[in-house]
Amino acid sequence: MYNKLQYISQGESAEEQLYNIHEALDNGCDWIQMRFKNQKTKKTFALAEAVKFLCEEYLANFIINDDVHLAKQFNADGIHLGLSDMGIAEARAILGKTKIIGATANTFEDIVRQTNNGCDYIGLGPYQFTRTKDKLSPILGLEGYSSIIAQMKQSQIEVPVYAIGGITLEDVNNLMTTGIHGIAVSGIITKSDKKQQLITQLNEILYGSVII
Repeated sequence: MYNKLQYISQGESAEEQLYNIHEALDNGCDWIQMRFKNQKTKKTFALAEAVKFLCEEYLANFIINDDVHLAKQFNADGIHLGLSDMGIAEARAILGKTKIIGATANTFEDIVRQTNNGCDYIGLGPYQFTRTKDKLSPILGLEGYSSIIAQMKQSQIEVPVYAIGGITLEDVNNLMTTGIHGIAVSGIITKSDKKQQLITQLNEILYGSVII
């Protein structure tokens, strides 16, 4: 089964991205989604090369956001596709059957469409307001997750769902009660000055050994 904690990378430069990713890995995060939007090809290529090496060293999953051809080039573990990115069927044809394809959703209808197209997991959000992403979809909150997960159960859709969007440590326990599989976070880890403690706490809540 997929890890319950995903770190979505942050940083304005390739150097900053690499530093933040290394810090997340070094402090116990074992699923990295490299998100480096609107950058020159050379910089993105260099970053992907370095992140691939690091993820292999830490035995972590390496997922690339959006860029299917880059994921193929570096034999990444998979790709995460937004609602307006390349279609899942096309990505699957390029990457092959064994690679992980994650897909973004904001509504139950999105989930039905993405799972019918063959995605392996869903990033459902946003949970609340976040500055990490431009053009934010409507905020879901706890009620939104509970409602959508209930609809999924009714329709017997069993794809793992990750909550995403402005999640803090204090939110995680309540979010897990909605029936989600895990969380995808960026700012909470990037900005923490006690990353090891934070990632340990997050994993303890996500895997059910502690309640805050």
